[in-house]
Amino acid sequence: MSADAPTWPAAFAERYRAAGYWQGETFGQMLAARAQEFPDRVAVVDPAGEGRRWTYGELDRRADRLAAGFLAAGIGRGDRVVVQLPNIAEFFEVVFALFRIGALPVFALPAHRETEIRYFCEFSEAVAYVIADRHEGFDHRELAARVKAQARALRHVFVVGDPGGHTALGSVPREPDDRLDSHRGPQASDVAFLQLSGGSTGIPKLIPRTHDDYLYSVRASNEICAVDENSVHLIVLPAAHNFPLSSPGSLGALCAGARVVLCPAPAPDTAFPLIESEAVTITGLVPPLALLWTEAAPHTSHDLSSLEVLLVGGAKLSEEAARRIGPVLGCVLQQVFGMAEGLVNYTRLDDDEETVVTTQGRPISPDDEVRIVDEADRDVPPGGTGHLLTRGPYTIRGYWRAPEHNARSFTPDGFYRTGDIARSTPSGHLVVEGRAKDQINRGGEKIAAEEVENVILGHPAVHDVSVVSVPDDYLGERSCAYVILRPDAELRPAAVRRYVRERGLAAYKIPDRVEFVEAFPSTGIGKVSKKDLRTTAARPRH
Repeated sequence: MSADAPTWPAAFAERYRAAGYWQGETFGQMLAARAQEFPDRVAVVDPAGEGRRWTYGELDRRADRLAAGFLAAGIGRGDRVVVQLPNIAEFFEVVFALFRIGALPVFALPAHRETEIRYFCEFSEAVAYVIADRHEGFDHRELAARVKAQARALRHVFVVGDPGGHTALGSVPREPDDRLDSHRGPQASDVAFLQLSGGSTGIPKLIPRTHDDYLYSVRASNEICAVDENSVHLIVLPAAHNFPLSSPGSLGALCAGARVVLCPAPAPDTAFPLIESEAVTITGLVPPLALLWTEAAPHTSHDLSSLEVLLVGGAKLSEEAARRIGPVLGCVLQQVFGMAEGLVNYTRLDDDEETVVTTQGRPISPDDEVRIVDEADRDVPPGGTGHLLTRGPYTIRGYWRAPEHNARSFTPDGFYRTGDIARSTPSGHLVVEGRAKDQINRGGEKIAAEEVENVILGHPAVHDVSVVSVPDDYLGERSCAYVILRPDAELRPAAVRRYVRERGLAAYKIPDRVEFVEAFPSTGIGKVSKKDLRTTAARPRH
């Protein structure tokens, strides 16, 4: 067990290798194999980069040349490199170069700012930081200069575009030489990168993922989602996030020899033309974006008929919203419920409609162990609701350099405490009732925010809703429903509360407050930030 990154006990590792889950392949080896098999097939399409189209052979060569340049700059096996790039082709060039030499990308999101980036650089002792010069009006070079002045280990800042006072990424690659050939690259059991925890509360923790475990989840996801060399995967969400990276995501597409199309912005006006021009077959969205797309699709002039599968995950998709997607977008919905720490669940392509719209799927692996327990860690009766615990061949055994947090987040026998409240159906599908912290305790009565949201979403005037807790001196907590209306719709708070009451919910579940808003605050991946909504709701009202 590493002091930095706790790993699987030997008996579990042996079992996972014997079962064929862990195949002893690194990401660098995977790309090299695809490049040999499909050298002239297009691997990455970058509309933001003047329509660049890199083949597998070209991506492989670029990764080799950049790997040689990184080695010459003194970056080697085990070094950490914070990567904060938007959806551009260089993202893949950089991460595969780092994979080749065994350096560890630390995946930051484009929306992260100085507090998070300084933390990532200092906590991981990163030796390099890779950025775009500007993105969405923000100058990352200025941020990098401030962070570099404070993060003692940080030696290099590499910039895609105008480097300012830093080093242009384009000046780093060099022809591979004996240095790269003789370099001892990573083993498949080594940590490949550091992913971020959800980040909806506080600064994210760092999640160590190995080549073996992550590639298993990618290959299994491809099989479940029917991704093969003929697939075209549109990456709409930030490329570094776990969902668009691996479920099955860009890495799944590259593992299959498919084509990855990078979408520079998630809005329908940007994404719909790419679906038409690239004949996109599969993509993944978070629920707020899925709702936005379903609103826009009936009015678009673009042909979306190539789209076969829409994956929706990152947060729970309500039943009401799920029922809208297929009829409007003309594709199959697959719900995805997973976490960067490991466990991923999918509804299957052959599941019946009720299963698809009412559950969040079942686990990838036969060796995914799932427990649903009460507050005392006792298993609840079959079908009962409780805290979701899991362990398995691609679920971590501990966060990076976080022994105290690991003691709270993992049971002594290695089960990860996901923080989700869920129940299991007889078929093994999970129904996620919400996050433990999203449950509202109203004078001792527990309210699942997701349940109330699902009811309100059924109102024909409602586009989206988020229910959060509000501190209350008398009851401890009351509930507040933030509501986004459909275009041109009108509604009063009393009508929302009446609608909930008329649907037969207990009186204590009717929102104490209803607030109408134009949009919800969001996290870097585009999830609704309930933390920010709770902060807003708690402010004194005038």
